[in-house]
Amino acid sequence: MNQYLSIHPEVQEALNNNKAVVALESTIISHGMPYPQNIETARAVEDTVRAHGAVPATIAIFNGKCHVGLTAQELEYFGKAENVWKVSLRDMPYVISEKLYGATTVAATMRIASMAGIKIFVTGGIGGVHRGAETSMDISADLTEMENTSVAVVSAGVKSILDIGLTLEYLETKGIPVLTFGQDAFPSFYSRESGYRSPLRLNSPAAIASLLKTKWDIGLNGSVMIANPVPSSNAIDAAVMEEHILQALAAAKAERISGKEITPFLLKYIANHTKGESLEANIALIKHNAQLGAEIAVALAKIVKGFAQPGIPD
Repeated sequence: MNQYLSIHPEVQEALNNNKAVVALESTIISHGMPYPQNIETARAVEDTVRAHGAVPATIAIFNGKCHVGLTAQELEYFGKAENVWKVSLRDMPYVISEKLYGATTVAATMRIASMAGIKIFVTGGIGGVHRGAETSMDISADLTEMENTSVAVVSAGVKSILDIGLTLEYLETKGIPVLTFGQDAFPSFYSRESGYRSPLRLNSPAAIASLLKTKWDIGLNGSVMIANPVPSSNAIDAAVMEEHILQALAAAKAERISGKEITPFLLKYIANHTKGESLEANIALIKHNAQLGAEIAVALAKIVKGFAQPGIPD
């Protein structure tokens, strides 16, 4: 047991018995949504994971340890507190050694999930290459972590505030498989389409689980990006959303917002200027992702136990 790791008993029991476990991030609670929607969503996501046969493991840092699985009281704290760090990889040593409270991003959550032995991680949307990165060099640590860490990521695609085309190019360069569940078009977080075709398509959780096991069995380390389009009933037209994104980017530039503060700023700005429509889509897609992530985790656990065989045609 890593001295910096604290695993909730329910999660540990599941891991000991090769049961399906799904890692969940905490940044969406502390920095991605306002209270009380953040807590309501976190609980609903955990309930969704359980309802589809897996054990949820929300990850956060406090008291000098990386906690894998939170109590109801701990979830509530991260939803209300204002002094919570947004923790990516570079921040982990500082936040742990100073015994601060930290909500983990995609990159940090992946790393901690890997330390605990969890193979499936569910989030809203991944970070990527920022617009204007050719001059700012602003590329999310999510992408480099996906290159190195063998934890699959289920998301609604790349956050639409980013440069999706360049992000897909970067993922290809790093050898990270990108697949979309159930459609040929690659989604863009709030919208079901991005204008880009998905590199790969699979139509069942079992087929995705088979791909994951095959990838790791043949020694190809690193993640697989699994894009799960937002439900049609909650999707926002991509052209409409693009207008709000451009306004949000202009506002961020005017206020000189940069670094790890820019994504929370943009998401909040867009939510305020879409009269909450983007927040509703965000909540819907994370629940939707939780269902798919749980189904993949269950299918992967069955394959590992020998109850199912890889090589499913989809």
